[in-house]
Amino acid sequence: MTTETTTPGVRTEDLTATAPPPGPRLPLAVQTVLFGSYRHRWLPRLRRRHGDVVRLHIYPERHVVQLADVDHIRAVFAGHPSIFHAGEGNVILKPAMGEHSVLLTDEDVHLRARKLLMPAFNGAALRGYRDLVTELTEREVERWRPGTPFSSHLRMQALTLEIILRVVFGVAEGPRLEELRGLLRRIVDVGPVDLLGWHNPKLQRYGPWKRYAIAQRRTDDLLYAEIAERRRAGDLGERHDVLSRLLAVGDADGEGLTDAELRDQLITLLLAGHETTATALAWAFHELAREPAQLAAATRAADDGDERYLEAVAKESMRLHPVISEVARKLTRDIEVGGYRIPAGHTVMPSIALVQADPAHHPEPAAFRPERFLGDGPPAGTWFPFGGGVRRCLGAGFSLLEATVVLRAVLSRFHLTPDRARPEPAKARNITMVPSRGARVIVTPRTGLVT
Repeated sequence: MTTETTTPGVRTEDLTATAPPPGPRLPLAVQTVLFGSYRHRWLPRLRRRHGDVVRLHIYPERHVVQLADVDHIRAVFAGHPSIFHAGEGNVILKPAMGEHSVLLTDEDVHLRARKLLMPAFNGAALRGYRDLVTELTEREVERWRPGTPFSSHLRMQALTLEIILRVVFGVAEGPRLEELRGLLRRIVDVGPVDLLGWHNPKLQRYGPWKRYAIAQRRTDDLLYAEIAERRRAGDLGERHDVLSRLLAVGDADGEGLTDAELRDQLITLLLAGHETTATALAWAFHELAREPAQLAAATRAADDGDERYLEAVAKESMRLHPVISEVARKLTRDIEVGGYRIPAGHTVMPSIALVQADPAHHPEPAAFRPERFLGDGPPAGTWFPFGGGVRRCLGAGFSLLEATVVLRAVLSRFHLTPDRARPEPAKARNITMVPSRGARVIVTPRTGLVT
């Protein structure tokens, strides 16, 4: 495979540019705060001022280059994995996910992990998960109190955590998993300040950083205990949960995953497998509650079993409110982007948020229009909430299946209204963007309603 890219705006060989990209001159600490807490406002301003290629200095990566041109981003996604290291680009996640995580590894190590994980998320596996998702969703919505405002984000977090626990472990009862539920909620619920402790061992001796470290260690104890118990099970071949599948398979040399590798893949699935989908669903309810025409169309789709439209609702939610606002690739050699030279060791950061909010790709980008995703949908490369190239999220299909099933179950039963007329702004929470008030809605039974 050649390492030369074909897009004129991106070169990996025969470089001629010498100038670095433009960018703000603020101190690293200031840029880190702006990026960590206000990136949804700050990054669009930087693009308007500096263009599609902008250099930033943020902790812990320090040297980062934001990309907002679709052609540049396509070239990065299509670039040789030995040049564009996604695992190193995700280094901020390493303290939580672990060094063996499929999100944190590159090249052959990543390929091995991905191949071992893929069977758990192929088409046959997804079809097997549908009934489970439906059952757990119906159990969740039966507990909702009509007429009382509530945070749909909190309820979706609880639901998607329960779903991923069942998908990963196959069971949902027992003191070990009950304790794990609470610990995972704590691990996910971190803010920008908490992230500092991930990369500073000294901070982990104090206050909230110490409590977080204790929660992480206890989570590891529980996961290793579950792995050890499952290894002793004599019926792995009859089980269909992810942990059992991973214990039953090996790589090309017949080598299976070590306990440490299993721990890292499990925590990655548990953390990444529920938070992002929960947030996307909460944003979907937030928008539907404020758009009567779109709510009526989605309700008809739920009644008719039109999962194509319900999936379009989920995709439009992910477009309008990207849960993860960018992806990252760390460079192993100098490259040239848009006439600028970016040195090896820098991280290029394709911006999901900027591309998906660009009117050049999505007319009236601030409007919630699921119809964008019907027919041919948006142009290729202008919607990528699951990343792109060989690093596209393994759980993308599961996430969309889950969102579609949940939307159908909720809309078949309830009518949605907002608790306030004014839309909720987004706020930064760890590496995600979430509804500032939890996407609060009011549900009323549909009995007697005309939709």
